[in-house]
Amino acid sequence: MNKPPRKKNPTIGIAIFIVVAVLLVIATLFYNAITEKREFDSENAPAPTISSDAAAAATAAKPASGAAQ
Repeated sequence: MNKPPRKKNPTIGIAIFIVVAVLLVIATLFYNAITEKREFDSENAPAPTISSDAAAAATAAKPASGAAQ
């Protein structure tokens, strides 16, 4: 009359564990890549450049090299 207890299948639990582990590894790789990119960008920031308006004004103020003075 009593049914024998059903045996648990460990396959689903192991599959979930593997999926979670792979997702953690991928997340760690993305985190490290983003962190190192920000660090690299902050260390190698380009020097401030003159804006195009200021460059045009500076070249307009200089006389041409062949012009009579």
